Amino acid sequence: MILMNDFKAEPEALLQQELAAVERVLRSGWYVLGHEVKQFEARWAEQCGVSFAVGVGNGMDALEIGLRTLQIGVGDEVITTPMTAFATVLAVLRAGATPVLADIDPETALLDLHSVERCLSPRTKAVLLVHLYGQVRQVDRWIDFCAGTGVHLLEDCAQAHLARWQGKTAGSLGTWGAYSFYPTKNLGAIGDGGAIVTQNAAIDQQARILRNYGQSQRYHHPQAGLNSRLDELQAALLSTRLAWLEAFTQRRQTIAQAYFAHIHNPQIRLLAEPLALENHVYHLFVLQCTERDRLSAYLTEQGIANLAHYPVPIHQHPPCLHLQRDPQGLLAAETHAANCLSIPCQPQMSDLDVTHVIEVLNAYA
Repeated sequence: MILMNDFKAEPEALLQQELAAVERVLRSGWYVLGHEVKQFEARWAEQCGVSFAVGVGNGMDALEIGLRTLQIGVGDEVITTPMTAFATVLAVLRAGATPVLADIDPETALLDLHSVERCLSPRTKAVLLVHLYGQVRQVDRWIDFCAGTGVHLLEDCAQAHLARWQGKTAGSLGTWGAYSFYPTKNLGAIGDGGAIVTQNAAIDQQARILRNYGQSQRYHHPQAGLNSRLDELQAALLSTRLAWLEAFTQRRQTIAQAYFAHIHNPQIRLLAEPLALENHVYHLFVLQCTERDRLSAYLTEQGIANLAHYPVPIHQHPPCLHLQRDPQGLLAAETHAANCLSIPCQPQMSDLDVTHVIEVLNAYA
């Protein structure tokens, strides 16, 4: 079976480095908010081209803490997409703000600017742009739009590690960016983890307070915060895996280029190819097929793992049925959710694996 993620096939050298990192933490006797976290935060900030990175417990907490650093909460609206992981909208709800759902561009599955314009209100405080599947597109338009409307441009970078727009890394394009380091992400921990990245020193300071119970100094709590600290073990493992991230990303991009060049089946539609190689890091490579479930079963029979990301748009989940949305509806998101299917595009795939996936898809009838 060609897997969506194949951790057991990762290089032995990486495994040995990870084991050494674990031993280093265990022998240090310091397990929370120590040297390893500080070192990873510095490395990740440098990688993202920003001044600050704050390690937190997971990607959803990164979003919530980020919103709270801007005092976005009760009475405020945040426009975002219904085509995302549930955590994106849940973070807005947990911050006390109101999510407003705009539709997507069917060619990319990313937020549609015209739909966002229809969702604007005097209560809008931010647009939360989700770099879905690992792609950043048309960021200049979003920067200009948010500047012109006086709202924050915020980035959900959970799937976009090292994705770049005109040389600038995801997370450095708006007020802040929120990352997840869930194990299946392009940069994944061996458990949960997340980070907020920003150029703003005040946001950095506030995020550090909020992640640690709202504690400004030991036993002094000027705010009610969260318990959301990236631990030493995960930070050490992330630093180790970060050294491999560029090579793994290049492999994902090479596989994706082969898919774009050689998948030719009128029953299967690919999302739009990015303008530049740096714009997409292929956390997921996504197809569209009107017989999605049939195609999924066929691929499984042929030894190719696959998943739908995401088969239920946010506004169709019971806790979100009441959410505000584009007055013209969310048809593009609903259509994408019904037809989308992700195929393997992970760095441990061999060239033979890639060829097999292409041949099987082209043979689908």
